[in-house]
Amino acid sequence: MARIYVSVGSNINPVDNIRSAVDALRQHFPVLDISTVYESQAVGFEGENFLNFVVGFDSEQALAELIQLLDDIEDQLQRDRSGPRFSARTIDLDLLVYDDIIAPELNIPRDEISKNAFVLQPLAELAPGLVHPQLQISYAQLWNDFDHESQSLWPIPFEW
Repeated sequence: MARIYVSVGSNINPVDNIRSAVDALRQHFPVLDISTVYESQAVGFEGENFLNFVVGFDSEQALAELIQLLDDIEDQLQRDRSGPRFSARTIDLDLLVYDDIIAPELNIPRDEISKNAFVLQPLAELAPGLVHPQLQISYAQLWNDFDHESQSLWPIPFEW
């Protein structure tokens, strides 16, 4: 059984889209740990604010199958991959961590963990003692060392 963490984000009809994404994930993984939902400004482009959070769950699914499932859920929620990398989106499901697997060709663990507050803060909330498999530092320590002034991020009340 692998422990999985996935970043979820949206800035197009975000409340409905992230609820739909969680519903779709629960069809495959009934027990989800869900972080606080955070609002943040778009990173890398001008656009509406994003809602972001992280979900954690256990799975016996192979890594490639899990990546395909996340892509399928994004497709169901009409994710448009034809635009620039940094653009508005209905849903973004990024596999952050798959146990302690290091797969650079698949960007696992995901590079954005240590670079983006909207990924690191909710991950550190759910798995503070978990150690980043490449950096060998806990997510809580990574968040503690993060330049909190560099990116604006705030928790929001969210009703599931």
